[in-house]
Amino acid sequence: MVSGDAPQAEGSVRVDVWIWSVRLTKTRAQAAAACRAGHVKVGGERAKPAQAVRVGDEVRLRHAGRDRVVVVSKIVKKRVGPPVAVECFVDNSPPPPPRELAIQVPVRDRGTGRPTKRDRREMERLQGRPPEL
Repeated sequence: MVSGDAPQAEGSVRVDVWIWSVRLTKTRAQAAAACRAGHVKVGGERAKPAQAVRVGDEVRLRHAGRDRVVVVSKIVKKRVGPPVAVECFVDNSPPPPPRELAIQVPVRDRGTGRPTKRDRREMERLQGRPPEL
């Protein structure tokens, strides 16, 4: 078997490559951008894209509005299929919030123009915000 095609039991790999390889992000550029923005932590410390990750490291990733907490169980250097990717980490992430609790965005009918002061106050009341004085 060629090196990099299957999970490896030893060594290390860049954290952005590993995050992309195990399908936590869609692209490697997204993984690197998350690292640069400070949304990736390895062992509790902010990780740069080139930081090495090893078996047993805890990786925390904030991506797409969700926190992911995973423990590295296998090292992969190339993107693998979903069944293999699941074997490469242990997911300790909190469950996602229910859809009912997601933020509801008010929708206005097309062509109604800007909201009036009365409309704005009504929207704030529905959203549970205190009235501005």
